[in-house]
Amino acid sequence: MRTHAKRWLFLIHRWLGIVACAFFAMWFVSGVVMMYVGYPKLTETERLQHLLPLGTGSGLMAPREALDAAGVAGPLKELRLSASSGGRAVYLAVPLGAGSAAGMRRVSPGSGVVTIDARSGARLQAVDAPLALASAASYAGPGVGLDYRGTVGEDAFTHSRGLDAHRPLHRVQLADADATLLYVSSRTGEVVRDAPRAERLWNYAGAWIHWLYPFRGNAFDRYWADIVNWLSILGIAMALTGTIVGVLRWRFTQPYRSGSRSPYQGRMMRWHHISGLLFALVTITWIFSGLMSMNPWRVFDNGARPLRTEALQGGPLVVTAQDAAPQALLAATGGAVRELRWVRTLGQTTVLAQGAIGRPTLLDSHTALARAFDPEALRVAAARLLPDAVARIEALAAYDLYYYAREAHTMTGGADKPLPILRVVFDDAHATWVHVDPHTGAVLGRTDSSRRVSRWLFAMLHSWDWLPLLERRPLWDSVLIVLSLGGTILSLTGVVIGWRRLGVKMRAMR
Repeated sequence: MRTHAKRWLFLIHRWLGIVACAFFAMWFVSGVVMMYVGYPKLTETERLQHLLPLGTGSGLMAPREALDAAGVAGPLKELRLSASSGGRAVYLAVPLGAGSAAGMRRVSPGSGVVTIDARSGARLQAVDAPLALASAASYAGPGVGLDYRGTVGEDAFTHSRGLDAHRPLHRVQLADADATLLYVSSRTGEVVRDAPRAERLWNYAGAWIHWLYPFRGNAFDRYWADIVNWLSILGIAMALTGTIVGVLRWRFTQPYRSGSRSPYQGRMMRWHHISGLLFALVTITWIFSGLMSMNPWRVFDNGARPLRTEALQGGPLVVTAQDAAPQALLAATGGAVRELRWVRTLGQTTVLAQGAIGRPTLLDSHTALARAFDPEALRVAAARLLPDAVARIEALAAYDLYYYAREAHTMTGGADKPLPILRVVFDDAHATWVHVDPHTGAVLGRTDSSRRVSRWLFAMLHSWDWLPLLERRPLWDSVLIVLSLGGTILSLTGVVIGWRRLGVKMRAMR
């Protein structure tokens, strides 16, 4: 029975390995590429830096005046003013009934957005090719050639679900040094993604193949998650059986007649055996953590209730005739403002005047005077984001295991991670933590016991998001590259061995 069980272990490992090792090799190599080149994205910093300054705001309508002219009544979820549509200053308004679910810091751009010309009050009805070219020209700057490439629903560089509200996307090729391809929203006219040529090319060897995106945007799209999940599960089974076989075949005490502790004489078999013993654990860990990144069958969804953001906002955003015009707000900043954003916090309407870099300046929406939130009032309001009791409120002045920043190109990078922040720890069934920006009063994010488990099983095990390593580069790079090379050797030798075995079987059948 013992011999029979061993034989089944050998067979399972051998035949699963013929397919799985090819994916393993691909994942290891593409993972190294992704350490330095991520999937194309337009970060908030990039977006702001490519917006034209609003200048003095002369001739721009007051927000209530523009909303009335466009026929937008009632409370809003969000209101922004920027020169983001064809280089023109536009209001982007999201009525309260549109957009994403409650509890999010901001709505998904494009979801239910009404775009209004800030000078005429005219409502943008559609984004045509000339407007898309004008937006691209504004983004690129003077003297850069443009080539309109038509519209696309989804392609190799736009699989992100955050772009769904903007589809179809206008594509504009820039004749700049980076040969950048821009994607422009058909809803708002904003540039929503940039993809330089080097980023596009490296992505075919990186994120595009790593995430099995060849199965996205086509007939396999609905099965993509299942394909990734089941390939990962089969890979884990193959690696586990291989580990058992490798340990059973290794002579820990008495060597074989050849003097080696491995029974295999062929170079490929021996390298595969030894590299498997050395790198099996990290291979299993990376395949398992990759599976966890998919949240397979929603194992990390716990049904936690949404945040009561109205407790922090103090009511919906209502724009009135008393709200100051852009000219007064911009005059109060004394700097080159790229965007004005109206928000409701602690029962007051505040305007966030955002430059190309740095934190926004806070202004009273009526008087245009500088504003700062009362720290104690902010803590009291944040404590009401959930109906449960608050265990404690911590002030974080440095990053930790659960609140930290990654490079913009990485999957979890590019988001605003300011410091200091408040961490509101609730005594609820899900052990919820909410992060609040004390400067703007915005909810930066939330985490609970399930999401913290996901952080360990995915980000920690897959990307090694451990501050002592991340803060000591190139140590982080060296560790991941060495382990990836070991896994690549293990996988490629497995591919060669598997195909040789398959060739023998095919010849025997003929």
